[in-house]
Amino acid sequence: MAEFIKIYPENPNPKEIKKAVDILRSGGLVIYPTDTVYGLGCDITKTKALERIARIKGIKLAKANWSFICADLSNLSDYVRQIDTRTFKILKRALPGPYTFILPGNNSLPKEFKKKKTVGIRVPDNAVARTLVAELGNPIVSTSIHDEDELLEYTTDPELIFEKWEKLVDLVIDGGYGDNVASTVIDLSGLEPIVIREGKGSLDIL
Repeated sequence: MAEFIKIYPENPNPKEIKKAVDILRSGGLVIYPTDTVYGLGCDITKTKALERIARIKGIKLAKANWSFICADLSNLSDYVRQIDTRTFKILKRALPGPYTFILPGNNSLPKEFKKKKTVGIRVPDNAVARTLVAELGNPIVSTSIHDEDELLEYTTDPELIFEKWEKLVDLVIDGGYGDNVASTVIDLSGLEPIVIREGKGSLDIL
C-alpha cells in the first residue's frame, strides 16, 4: 500500500521531500505534482522500477517514450549530445516551464534507453518536482497519470489519484489540485523545431 503525504509547492517540507527521495533511491515508484498534470516516476538508475512502470503502462520498456525530469539545465549534458546555441536559447527561454523538449541522446544514457536516438527532457515550474530531482541527484523518469474517463484525460484530484493507484505505487504526493492540460512537446533534435503536441506551454518561445 502506498503512503499519501502532502507537500506544498510554495514551501516544500524538507522532511517530506527526504521521505520521497528515500523511496525513489530504494527503487520505489512515486506519483508527484508538476506544473501540468501529475506524473508517475522513478529514479533513472533503477532498472526494476523502470520495468514496474512499463508493466503498469502495459508496454515494453524498450518502446517507452518517457520524459526525464531534471532540476535545471545543468543535468542536460549527462544525457544529451551537444546542442547548438539556438536550441540552448529556446531551452533557456522556456524552462522551467510546461514543456517537454525532444533532444538528441548521447552515449551516457542508461542501458534501458541506449537504443533511443532522442530523449524527452522536462524542467517543470513546480518546486516539489524540482526539489525531488535536486535532492535525488538523478533525473526522475516520468510518465503522465492518465484517466480512463473519455472526457477527462488526466485526473487532477490527488485523493482520487491515491484511491486508484495506492496498490500500484509506493508513494503519492498531494501537491494540491493538478492541471488537466499536458505539457507542450517540441522536437528540437532536427534542423528546425517541430511541435509534436500543443499543450499548456505557449509557442511564443520558438
